[in-house]
Amino acid sequence: MLFLVAVFLLMSLLIGAAAHTSLPVFLIAATAIASWLLVFTLRERRARTRH
Repeated sequence: MLFLVAVFLLMSLLIGAAAHTSLPVFLIAATAIASWLLVFTLRERRARTRH
């Protein structure tokens, strides 16, 4: 339960920060985060298939 509260708190902080930035800055940040998550996912899949 405490984990869910922490997740909701972090989500509200991120959404609030995104609301106060300009659209190009938000899109660049979103692209960077999505790219990092994609690379992380591919590395994890590759590591799991090797073992």
